[in-house]
Amino acid sequence: MREADLYAPVKAHLEAQGYEVKAEIGDCDLLARRGGEPPVVVELKLTFSLALVMQGVARQAMFDHVYLAVPVSSERGWKLRYRDIVRLCRRLGLGLLAVKPGDPGAVEAHLDPGPYAPRRNAAKVGRLIREFDRREGDPNTGGTTGVRRMTAYRQEALRCAAHLADHGPSKAAEVAAATGIAHAARMLRADHYGWFERVERGIYRLGPRGRAETADATATST
Repeated sequence: MREADLYAPVKAHLEAQGYEVKAEIGDCDLLARRGGEPPVVVELKLTFSLALVMQGVARQAMFDHVYLAVPVSSERGWKLRYRDIVRLCRRLGLGLLAVKPGDPGAVEAHLDPGPYAPRRNAAKVGRLIREFDRREGDPNTGGTTGVRRMTAYRQEALRCAAHLADHGPSKAAEVAAATGIAHAARMLRADHYGWFERVERGIYRLGPRGRAETADATATST
């Protein structure tokens, strides 16, 4: 497939909506007009790429209604990237057209150009801020992959483990008081990492797995 193969279906798609369409007007791959309405520009590329986005942004210096048109290369590939592609286009105010190679006449508008009006995810923001406030120090290295992250929850679990390692079986209330972790009882009961063992009601100890996995970490986390 060539970029030129996208032109005919995109042109037909716009003409069906009453636009007059012409190709290669200046730097624009496609320019369309309908009566006295603002012009529509479409940039064509075989893949969604940074180069295509930059072309679209450059056209926005002249026109408000700019679309990016790409073929749906494969259902799997499109589905994997679809949400990120739409999110990026929406943030930049760009429209998005998808051309189906197997059906030359099939063009679907997935997003129309428009001003970006973000909707804040207050719940997610709250979780991130709480994690930031609860986490002690800066134990992780930014940009790393394939390594275990030190979270505030893990730090608190390590503090509970350190107390049990030093004092033996303890009441959950004692662990909470000693570590300053108000929800220590819930953490011991949930046993997310498999470290803690319930001796009897309200009393816990550090199990073999807990001793093995926290032997080195507890010394640096308290």
